[in-house]
Amino acid sequence: MRPDDANIAGNVHGGTILKMIEEAGAIISTRHCNSQSGEHCVAALARVERTDFLSPMCIGEVAHVSAEITYTSKHSVEVQVNVLSENILTGAKRVTNRATLWYVPLSLKNVDKVLEVPPIQYAWKELEEEGKKRYEEQKLERLVTKQRNGDLIFPVFNPEPYTVGYSQSSLIHLVGPSDCTLHGFVHGGVTMKLMDEVAGIVAARHCKTNIVTASVDAINFHEKLQKGCVITISGRMTFTSNKSMEIEVFVDADPFVDEPKERYRAVSAFFTYVSLSKEGKPLPVPQLVVETEDEKRRFEDGKGRYLQTKAKRQVQMQPLTQQ
Repeated sequence: MRPDDANIAGNVHGGTILKMIEEAGAIISTRHCNSQSGEHCVAALARVERTDFLSPMCIGEVAHVSAEITYTSKHSVEVQVNVLSENILTGAKRVTNRATLWYVPLSLKNVDKVLEVPPIQYAWKELEEEGKKRYEEQKLERLVTKQRNGDLIFPVFNPEPYTVGYSQSSLIHLVGPSDCTLHGFVHGGVTMKLMDEVAGIVAARHCKTNIVTASVDAINFHEKLQKGCVITISGRMTFTSNKSMEIEVFVDADPFVDEPKERYRAVSAFFTYVSLSKEGKPLPVPQLVVETEDEKRRFEDGKGRYLQTKAKRQVQMQPLTQQ
């Protein structure tokens, strides 16, 4: 990890790690989908499940990214990715990230055509059943997310500190060849890195301290982003607890180069950030001031996600405390 991969405190950007995770997932899923004779394809990212940043990665450390296919449906592939950081001076290694990604194979001849996925062999029947359950759950969540994608972020003039309007941010990016696959569509990892950048700006504006990505809730890729379009990445604060902030980020596209059409929502996600002192210790987060009914509704929705995640974490920790 080099200085341009990190923030001013030396912590590697969450978006940089997300980009590495996506590249590993794309490689293994594309290999698998082309493992049998037939029409060639490329695996496109459809969704990233909740990803926790277990430990910060720092400048000078080496990242080890490994990927494994854990489930296949007729038209999708589930990939589990683990990230380790290595201190090359001491040899010490630690897990920094675990992520689950879903890909769909798109034909090289027609990118709107989804091909069938070669099935994998499972060591136990239970593994296939558990994978099928995860597949159905993410399919339903993607549908729910797409239905609430009509929200827009509008400029706020002279906003008060700690309000939603005070920290909300947007970034406009022209999609170029270096952002894209050979087919001219944006890499999922490039999009996630831009989203993390905007979320980080929102968090920094709100706290005015060093901030780091703590987790990313499910990232849903609703539509493809094509070379030549202009994308707007927008972020706003939705919820704060005592030590964390939830930021909603979405990506809208204006495809006016090849086939001009109306702006559309391409990607959406929730990022969670924490505030850190110069010594890397967690700091209290200034509480978000909600003003409108929509902001109050989003705050309560965020609080629900926060409490649900907290409850799941406590359940996961119970077996460890009983050992």
